[in-house]
Order: sequence, then C-alpha cells, then structure tokens
Amino acid sequence: MLSRAAHPALRAGVAAAARPATLNVIHPAGYATLREIEGRLKSIRNIEKITKTMKIVASTKLTRAQRAMTESRTYGQTSNTVFEQAETKAADVEGKKTLVVVCSSDKGLCGGIHSGLSRKTRKMSAENSDFDLAILGEKCKAQLGRSNSKQIVLSFAGIGKDVPTFADAQAIADQISLLPTDYTSIQIMYNKFVNAQTYEPVIVEAFSEEAIANSPNFAAFEIDDEVLTNLREYALANALYWALAEGHACEQSARRNAMDNASKNAGDMINKFQILFNRTRQAVITGELVEIITGAAASEEG
Repeated sequence: MLSRAAHPALRAGVAAAARPATLNVIHPAGYATLREIEGRLKSIRNIEKITKTMKIVASTKLTRAQRAMTESRTYGQTSNTVFEQAETKAADVEGKKTLVVVCSSDKGLCGGIHSGLSRKTRKMSAENSDFDLAILGEKCKAQLGRSNSKQIVLSFAGIGKDVPTFADAQAIADQISLLPTDYTSIQIMYNKFVNAQTYEPVIVEAFSEEAIANSPNFAAFEIDDEVLTNLREYALANALYWALAEGHACEQSARRNAMDNASKNAGDMINKFQILFNRTRQAVITGELVEIITGAAASEEG
C-alpha cells in the first residue's frame, strides 16, 4: 500500500526535476530581484535627500557658529593674557585632584569629533588617573561612562542645541564651583577649530584661587583679595564660553563634511544599483522573449 501510494509522488518529483529549471525561476526570481533593487534605490535616494539637506543646514549654522567663536576668543584669550603676564602656574598640592571638563554635545552624525575627546581623556587616564571628570554633553558621557565611570562627578545634558552663550557658560561654571572637592586646577578639554576641515582636542587651564594668588607678577594688577573668588569664577566662565563656542563650530564643520561624504557615497551606490537594475531588467526581458519564441516554435512543431 505504502509503495503504491508513493509511486505517483515519485513520478511527479522526477518529472519536476526533468523540466528546465530556468523557465520556472525567471519570473518569480527575476521580478522579485527587480522589486528588491527598486526598493533599495528608493531608500538610498531618500537617504541622499536627507544628507544633502543636513549638509545645507550645517553650512548655514556654521556661519553663525564661526561668528560666535570669534567673539568667544576675545573673552578667553583676554583671560589667558592676564595669567600669562602674571606667570600663573597650576599649584601642585599633594592630596588634591584636578578636574577635567570635557566639552562635547548631545548630537551625533558629525564624524569622530566626540570620540577624539574620549580618546584623549582615556590616554590621560592611562598616564595618571588621579583626576575627576565633568562632562558636557551626552555623547562623551556615553563613551567615557563605559571606561571612566568612577571618575565622573558631574555631567550636563542639553548641550549643542544652539550657539552657546556666555550665560550658558556661567551657569555651568556655577555648578562646577559648587562641587565639594577643592581642586588644584580645572582643565577644560575641547575641540580647537583649525580650519573648515581640521580640528584637534586641546586643553585650556582654569587656575584655582591659590594658583592665582601665588603668581609672581600678580601684584602688578592690584587686585584685592576680596574679589579673587569672583576673578576665578569669571575666568572659568570665560574659558568655558570659549571652549563651548569653538567646539560648536568644530561640530557644525564636521557635520557638514560628514553629510557631504555621505551624499557622495549615496550617489555612488545609486549609480551601482541603477546599473544592476538595468541589467537585471534586461535579463528578465530576454528570458521572457526566450519563453515566447520557445513556445511559438513548440506550437508550430505541434
């Protein structure tokens, strides 16, 4: 019984295997491949539109960011000039730590601008881990949270949404001043704007009251001891404003470059998929013509 029931199925299987496979596969496989390629082309074209739009937006924002960066340099470099003329140096007090402020932002899609700051911080930590971290922006917080979470004492979100202002820097400086630890110095790490294509992570020093008071030429400025705390907080706000504004300009420049490269890559992919689509469509058409001619010839023979 079983053997007789199996014979029709076996015969059907043998007959299916004996038929030419190409005639049965061309229609579903060919059209499915065309639909898939067409879907990918549509997706890549949409991505190209988005990246081109983001490039235009970043280019517009870069102009405002560079203007703010130029203004902020006036604040930061003025403070640096005072400390250079006073010959101020960071105090080396045993048992006291240094606070490193990492200036990043919450936004991505701008190349490796945030990972560069994280790499420099990890390198510093490998050489000497006796410092605390205050991180501005969620990007570096997420990166450094995996490797230096124990060193993070303060973090800020909502950074990079708009061009930084001195009020933003002052608010951050106030929160840093409220930290319970007495730091020997505060080092602010940010991306320095070299040109529209280049940026590099650098550190600017924000000195403590003790370091400012012990400067060799500090007496020449005739600053009373009562206002020394205000001077220190103002200098910290100046340095933070400079770092935030310059980092924001670097971010917009990096995002513009990243979106430009992404648009070019999308264009290359569109060209490749368009060629593949045309070739696949031609193969399907050729297969259909072969079927028609074969069918017509078989009809004439019959």
